[in-house]
Amino acid sequence: MNLRQRRVPQVFGFGRRRSSSRSFKSIDPSSVTHGIHVFQCPDAVGILAKLSECIASRGGNILGADVFVPENKSVFYSRSEFIFDPVKWPRLQMDEDFLRISRMFDATRSVVRVPKLDPKFKIAVLASKQEHCLIDLLHSWQDGRLPVDITRVISNHDRFPNTHVIRFLERNGIPYHYLHTTNENKREDEILDLVQNTDFLVLARYMQLISSKFLLRYRKDIINIHHGLLPSFKGGRPSKQAFDAGVKLIGATSHFVTEELDAGPIIEQMVERVSHRDNIRSFVQKSESLEKQCLAKAIKSYCELRVLPYEENRTVVF
Repeated sequence: MNLRQRRVPQVFGFGRRRSSSRSFKSIDPSSVTHGIHVFQCPDAVGILAKLSECIASRGGNILGADVFVPENKSVFYSRSEFIFDPVKWPRLQMDEDFLRISRMFDATRSVVRVPKLDPKFKIAVLASKQEHCLIDLLHSWQDGRLPVDITRVISNHDRFPNTHVIRFLERNGIPYHYLHTTNENKREDEILDLVQNTDFLVLARYMQLISSKFLLRYRKDIINIHHGLLPSFKGGRPSKQAFDAGVKLIGATSHFVTEELDAGPIIEQMVERVSHRDNIRSFVQKSESLEKQCLAKAIKSYCELRVLPYEENRTVVF
């Protein structure tokens, strides 16, 4: 056979693709708004189809959908991102539509968020003496990289008026509350009064234990950063613990706060390689860099509705 006459089979057929004659309604890019919906319910046939139909029936278009059904467990998790025209699909109508599907499938969780229309999450940040996580959060908030409103900073460490943190807070109108704590008085009643109107709390290296009484009264999520790769090296000075153990990988863990110390459901973990060439100073510097990145990523994921509870002490992170 003449090699020049051989035809290479068109496995994917890209060269033969033609425009479809079918017509679809397009969405005017200048009028669209971005929405997010998360759903958790007993597994059943047709859940994703109903969610898609709901969005499409209002002229919306799904940009991406993640689904998770655990093996041997009849539970359905999903997170969908979509675009829509808020004139054609008003925000209140959207809530009603998703509520109807929630009732249809007996959902335990159905949350919709439209970042451009809904208020930003209001948070308070609790910090102690070390500032690297606090400063990183403040600058990320200022640059618009974190979709939150920082309502106040609370600390058990007194900072002088001319320090970097205090000057930043004053320029941006963020109150700073110094509450001296002792072993007998953690000032939790006063903290609770200050954080009443927040959506969740962030512990940016806040070196005080949160009591079960506080958790019961606050009743909202609290995100913590642990300077270690949990479940190893719990408690105080984990970087020193890890350094003395001669580890080759260090990490940071962001997790929800529960009654058990450093044992809440994990949201995000990050790691970096270290070696015998690292001294304690370079070791800690690498660790602090991981902490900043890990905490910011966890907050962003939480605000983007990527984090769902799974079983007793685990999370689904889309």
